[in-house]
Amino acid sequence: MPLSEPIDRLGPLALRCPDPAVEVLHPDFLKLRLFSASVERLAGGLRWAEGPVWFGDGRFLLLSDIPNDRVLRWDDCSGQVSVFRQPSNHANGHARDAQGRLLSCEHLTRRVTRTEHDGRITVLADRFDGARLNSPNDITCCRRDGAVWFTDPDFGIGGHWEGEPAAPERPHGVYRIDAAGRLDCVIDDLAGPNGLAFSPDESVLYLIESRAAPHRRLWAWDHAADGLLSNRRLIVDADGPGALDGMAVDVAGHLWCGFGSNGAPGAEPDGLDGVRVFSPEGRPIGHIHLPERCANLCFGGAKGNRLFMAASHSLYALHVNTTGAVR
Repeated sequence: MPLSEPIDRLGPLALRCPDPAVEVLHPDFLKLRLFSASVERLAGGLRWAEGPVWFGDGRFLLLSDIPNDRVLRWDDCSGQVSVFRQPSNHANGHARDAQGRLLSCEHLTRRVTRTEHDGRITVLADRFDGARLNSPNDITCCRRDGAVWFTDPDFGIGGHWEGEPAAPERPHGVYRIDAAGRLDCVIDDLAGPNGLAFSPDESVLYLIESRAAPHRRLWAWDHAADGLLSNRRLIVDADGPGALDGMAVDVAGHLWCGFGSNGAPGAEPDGLDGVRVFSPEGRPIGHIHLPERCANLCFGGAKGNRLFMAASHSLYALHVNTTGAVR
């Protein structure tokens, strides 16, 4: 159904080409930048935008507006925004499984769900070892074996803004649901595990630790064919107030990370808010400046070369000269 109050649609933020908001930090980023493409604001008026996921078969994007307890639908053909689901149980991250079904992390119910093709909701996980999950946050699906991976910090149970206050029953964790439905906790020693994604060949798992001290970090593990992880190593240390959050990976393995100020005294949001792009080895090569901190992002569009960015109160997009490893 349409929204009762219209959402802003402002179009390109800059008319100059190349867009000065698309900053080159290393020459390697030049091959990813489209000279005549500009950052566009597709929608505004959200309270906290998160979890975008692209549905190419329907030419639409879903994204969460967590405090408003709704999932919104942006239509690629009309540019219109409507409510896809409300209430949404304060849903956060979304992905699609190997059959194209919607996977959702729900803060309020502290569970991971799958929306079947007929609209029914199936609960995939809400407990581990008899204890409730904290508040599933971000999610991805491994294409080669159909396993679903998700992070479970306690962000959604810290207050009423993104869920309901509650005591955590489990450590912050990362979980894997195999194709048979078995749930395993694969990581439980990180503070605030957040965005996660696989390399294009799925041999590496990337994960953002958003409560790491003194700065946020991005880790990598080798991902074996049986789903086991090994060889943990640090890829990126924010080395300052940059708030790494969600991420997407392109077909060449570059890491496109939601970025922004962590709110520390003296932090300058004008230089931090947006998307920071890293090489597979962790070298910063580009930055897409936005007027808001970006929480999460995904690739989509008709050719898979459009970057959709869920940033605080708005949805932005930018065409780039690459395509997503997941579309």
